[in-house]
Amino acid sequence: MRRTRNVVRTAVAAALVGSTALAVPAQAAERFGGGWLTTATAGTAGTTLKDVRTIIGADTGAAARLTGTGVGVALLDTGVAPVAGLPAARIVNGPDLSFESQADNLRYLDSYGHGTHMAGIIVGNDTASGAKGIATGAQLTSIKLGTANGAVDVSQVIAGIDWVVEHRNDDPNNPIRVLNLSYGSGGNPAAATDPLQYAVERAWKAGIVVVAAAGNEGNAEARLTNPATDPYVVSVGAASTKGTVATGDDDLAAFTNSGTTGKAIDVLAPGESILSLRDPGSSIDDAYPSARSGTTLFRGSGTSQAAAVTSAAVALLLEAKPSLTPDQVKNLLKRGTALTAGKAGTLRLKQINVNTALGLSPAADSAQKHPLSSGAGEIDDARGASRVVSNSVALTGEFSVFGPFHSANWAAMTAVGQAWIGGNWMGTTIAGNGWTGTSFASKTWASAVWPVIPWGGSRTWTDPSWSGRAWSGRAWSADEWTGARYTSTDGWSTSRWG
Repeated sequence: MRRTRNVVRTAVAAALVGSTALAVPAQAAERFGGGWLTTATAGTAGTTLKDVRTIIGADTGAAARLTGTGVGVALLDTGVAPVAGLPAARIVNGPDLSFESQADNLRYLDSYGHGTHMAGIIVGNDTASGAKGIATGAQLTSIKLGTANGAVDVSQVIAGIDWVVEHRNDDPNNPIRVLNLSYGSGGNPAAATDPLQYAVERAWKAGIVVVAAAGNEGNAEARLTNPATDPYVVSVGAASTKGTVATGDDDLAAFTNSGTTGKAIDVLAPGESILSLRDPGSSIDDAYPSARSGTTLFRGSGTSQAAAVTSAAVALLLEAKPSLTPDQVKNLLKRGTALTAGKAGTLRLKQINVNTALGLSPAADSAQKHPLSSGAGEIDDARGASRVVSNSVALTGEFSVFGPFHSANWAAMTAVGQAWIGGNWMGTTIAGNGWTGTSFASKTWASAVWPVIPWGGSRTWTDPSWSGRAWSGRAWSADEWTGARYTSTDGWSTSRWG
């Protein structure tokens, strides 16, 4: 049975009682979606999803008939809210691996607001505003990782990716073929050993197109965020569309990492002032009322939004050409519309175009042959300076939020599909053993009580400075993101939700 919006608002309010989530420096921004609105987009009406469809060539030719039917998209984010614009028949709840999973009134729900915005871009169908997502026929599996104040650790992200790989074929009618990560970790370790890059590479090799946000630290930041740095995945930067559907003047959004050092941006997609679903009562909805449009929509900017647009576009391609491999999908996407304006022209970046991709055949040399990560590096390096904190004790060293973590052992187990067994990840019970039908979504992975954590003695975690690394869509209004999302010791300056 679908829950009402009042349930979300009440639950979020309860979650924020006593929270310091919004008491952070003015320069703070999120990991799940860390982006901001530039002066050029502040106060504008926003870019509708209908306009986005036109910009990316999804409303013309053969592409116009596609909806993503038969394709599963996994959204690792902050959960989804049961708003009217998200049809329950198109939503499946995977395991809630967030700290809020231990609260009955918050489990699976998006108390932050970021995941709902991403879900609206992909599968939304809002009759009140007429806004429709890019792939309304796809099935979206939500794996909740982030909380109302954004707190998440890279170990939860890795566990979520592992779950997607192990359960990608649970629904034979809608196998998971796309994984959206509007996220970036707090560290950028060597690709040869990074556990996070190992996780996304394993998903890629399992036939899942991994789409990762490039990051929102600005064009002056030359390096992409992890895992967009991985050579296999599709790294997505945000395009500034200048308020038009014509692409001739489009440029790289000023908040996007430029990718001029290390891995370059693979593709661009619209990412400024995107109008998608509002999550009433969520942290960002309460913090940025000026970003609301009508009663059901919300304006947001970031490489998070660009990644979600790209994930939906991939679902359309896979509906039309289900035999495509991830390497072939990436090859077709990269042959989109070349942008000539400003920074985008200098960097020779291309914006995705679904109809163009449909008319192409994958290049003969589209198979990627990059060196693979061993996954044996320290998880603390992937975590970087961003650390969740419980009772003033920061999570550090070779630990997940669930206990000791040995990267080499994990890599060996996940390589043979043994990291997840039932509700156990690496031998610790962190979720239920299978699917139930007890939530607002059509299907839900059962919950479980976590073991007592070995440090701090509390299940209340924060990320005290969250300076802008994680959920990569930093901006939802004319103001920069000032609310801390995952309270972390460094302000989350590198791990962001796209």
